[in-house]
Amino acid sequence: MKIRTTTDELVTQLQTASRIASTRSVLQALSGIKLTAEPDGKSELQATDMEIGIRVPLEATVERAGVAVLPARLFAEVARSLPGGEVSLELITADAAVEIVCGSATFHLRTLRAEDFPKLPEDGGSNRVRLPAEGFASTVERVERSASRDETRPVLNGILISASGNELRMVATDSYRLSIKRTHVEEDLGSGFEANVPARAMGELARLAQAHPDAELSVGLGQNQVVFELAGVTLSSRLIDGQFPNYRQLIPEDVEHMLRLSKSEVADVVRRISLLAQKNAPLHLSFSEGSLRISAETPDVGEASETLPVPFQGEQFDIGFNPDYLRDGIDSVDGDELILKLISPLRPGLIESTEAGEFIYLIMPIRLNL
Repeated sequence: MKIRTTTDELVTQLQTASRIASTRSVLQALSGIKLTAEPDGKSELQATDMEIGIRVPLEATVERAGVAVLPARLFAEVARSLPGGEVSLELITADAAVEIVCGSATFHLRTLRAEDFPKLPEDGGSNRVRLPAEGFASTVERVERSASRDETRPVLNGILISASGNELRMVATDSYRLSIKRTHVEEDLGSGFEANVPARAMGELARLAQAHPDAELSVGLGQNQVVFELAGVTLSSRLIDGQFPNYRQLIPEDVEHMLRLSKSEVADVVRRISLLAQKNAPLHLSFSEGSLRISAETPDVGEASETLPVPFQGEQFDIGFNPDYLRDGIDSVDGDELILKLISPLRPGLIESTEAGEFIYLIMPIRLNL
């Protein structure tokens, strides 16, 4: 194998591929990036951790076809360190190494066993749905923070994607908060699909979509996996088994208080007061006629409070929230205003977009010691 490309091209495409390579597998090949050069002149980079796989095209001149697997982290670091201009990559079979030459710099990187690198899906088959990349990325951005990181509950590690008609919907929850985002799309998606995709895969895909906002995203759904194609990149992911929670029954129909608030004003106050909500201390929201007092206190650290005007009516209402979860909910609302819905101090609160049903964020309260 021997190819020629530019350092800019190599660094850019390696940056995309190297994020997927495994960092903790006992199989060495999974910590590498597979570089392939085809007889027809096509080159690409592949990486996988057995849950997510990626195929990234590499613009290069193929002088000799072949395959080599190189350690992902070292390969990326070497590429970033090159002086610039044209770079040559040649497999030296006798040494089991790839020679990288750029200007007066020469590197020899030992290869990993290419035979151990798994075969990745090439496309999503004929049953595909096409979506605008920009809308997809913004939808992922609104919900991914609510997905659980607890690997003992794998069904909550994913984002439930539903696409049908003219609507794309994504849902994520870690059982302490729940995010639902609906996005209208111009093209009719027909019967569409529903799948629980690992949040990490969705985050990587959103990154790609943000880099190519005008591109079209193709989604192909198989029995156990989903394949996304965007701007020449193919990202595949296994689907998460198990029944996703019935999130619809968690959304209360009736609320006691509904307040329309300035997003930036509330976000600024919450951010400031959260500085004194340490060691699992909650944010205390105390509503009274026409005002909201947000306070926090951490023993041996300090306390803080701030009051802002809000259109609250009725008897005093006190509720506590995890400060990080509250900030995430506020930040995820699109627009200048948000709707805050409250039922009781021991029932979930709701943060919603001003456009009905577009974004819903349910957050569980923390019991306050009043």
